[in-house]
Amino acid sequence: MSAQSTRFWIVTLATVATMAVTAALGFWQLDRAGQKRALQDQMDQRSQLAPWSTSDLLQTPDLQAGLHRPVMLRGRWVQGASLFLDNRQMNARAGFFVITPLRLQDSDRAVLVQRGWVARDFNDRTRVPTIEAPEGEVRLEGRLAPPPGRLFELGESGSGPIRQNVDIPALAQEFGVPLLGVSVLQTGDADDGLQRDWPRITADVHKHHGYAFQWFGLCTLAGVLYVWFQFISPRRKRTSHGPEAR
Repeated sequence: MSAQSTRFWIVTLATVATMAVTAALGFWQLDRAGQKRALQDQMDQRSQLAPWSTSDLLQTPDLQAGLHRPVMLRGRWVQGASLFLDNRQMNARAGFFVITPLRLQDSDRAVLVQRGWVARDFNDRTRVPTIEAPEGEVRLEGRLAPPPGRLFELGESGSGPIRQNVDIPALAQEFGVPLLGVSVLQTGDADDGLQRDWPRITADVHKHHGYAFQWFGLCTLAGVLYVWFQFISPRRKRTSHGPEAR
């Protein structure tokens, strides 16, 4: 086999492998988009369901199946247990998410409530605003959500009112109250000075479509370059040199 023939087959095999891998990655991204679309449909459907009451929440064995569903709860704030999650944003402004456990009515268990967002004092970063937690029974509207999202953190979380991240089992031990493994994003009237303009939860379907387009584009580019340099360009060179050869 000549050197030219060897080169031809090496380039061919490399191109086929490249096109196979990039096409597979493109179809994988489309499959991920389909999964995310199904998840988005599920979240949208749950958000339209009737709110769970306190008893519904307590009696449901799989709370993960109720994520993003509306809730209407009754209970009492756990006094002295409000925390401020640092470096949280709402409407492109940095500040705190205020979280407080709510002891559920007629139960010894509680659920962590993400009550809303409040600006921080950038002149005194150790200062936290005064957020009331009335001692009487409260009626709370919201939607069931995963625990507060975690941000990158160097070292362990502190023990003061300002925290970077929280862990529900650790909070349950710290405050001496059993906490459910989910949280509640509070909605409704904001007469406590907190903003509750929570962003709509999306599954980022368009992101996967974009990735798929990139992979299919690379696959197509590999094929076009192969055809050009292996067939079209050599033929053009032979054609252009033909009259001189004669």
